[in-house]
Amino acid sequence: MLSPQRDYLGVASIWLPALVGGKKMYIWRVNLSITTMSKTIIVPTDFTPIADNALEHAIAVAKTIGGEIALLHIVPKKSHVDEGRTKLNMLIERFAETNHGITIKPVIRVGTIFEDIGDVAEELEAELILMGTHGLRGMQFITGSHALKVITSSSTPFVVVQESKIKETGYDDIIVPLDLSKETKQKLSIVAQMAKYFESRVHLMIPRENDEFLKNQLDRNLNYAKQYFSDEGIEFTTKVSEEKSGDFDEGIVAYAKEIDADLIAIMNLAANSLVGMLGSGYVQRILTNEAQVPVLIVNPISTTVSKTFFRAMGG
Repeated sequence: MLSPQRDYLGVASIWLPALVGGKKMYIWRVNLSITTMSKTIIVPTDFTPIADNALEHAIAVAKTIGGEIALLHIVPKKSHVDEGRTKLNMLIERFAETNHGITIKPVIRVGTIFEDIGDVAEELEAELILMGTHGLRGMQFITGSHALKVITSSSTPFVVVQESKIKETGYDDIIVPLDLSKETKQKLSIVAQMAKYFESRVHLMIPRENDEFLKNQLDRNLNYAKQYFSDEGIEFTTKVSEEKSGDFDEGIVAYAKEIDADLIAIMNLAANSLVGMLGSGYVQRILTNEAQVPVLIVNPISTTVSKTFFRAMGG
């Protein structure tokens, strides 16, 4: 018998059979909320304005999902712990009047961001890590490949923010790019949960391809996503980009500007050294997009293990 298991954002989920495109599939479905389980959001900080903005985003998310925040500061030496803890407590106090009653707990670790953010997330069973792209330069952090190294080190999903503030209504419009990889569908589960919490509109998007084989593969992924969100009762639109796969990031960012998107959801295609038209360059350009739209990024999970979101059965 199939039993519910804990999924992202503290929601119980279960494998359920479904027919998608005429094929029998087992889909990792959201089932019901686990109200007794704490939903922890980690916010790494080095006390810069961008890191403070990430904390503001986290407060809005925690308020919506009923979670709490672990405010994390990582120092290189034990001798810096007391100073770091004092700064954490001062920052928490500064946000006391604007935190909407959300619990914010200070967490300090000695180490490096490349290893310890993921370790803390696992230790606290965090649902999400919300991080500023420029706000961690003081902790060995810069954008680009180093950002991906931090993200790849953790199985917990990240939301990466720049300077743009979160709206009072949260993430109203979420762009979900779908590419040629099998892993592209793994992000649908957490996007669906975010969309339900924020009553968001989801905008499915695929690149333009003239090759019939590639076009059919993209259409299959798009149809899968359409069926998925339809079954979940989530409002969605579809769009074919003017750009092909090689320039897909440009089309995504242009569309984000056009619809004033609040979140872009992507897979970390660099995590498992996936080959294809997209890769670490694509991910880096989305993370640092000029529209400054926050990015939800999920590391792909092997389709051979039990934690997989989607599992095809037969053909």
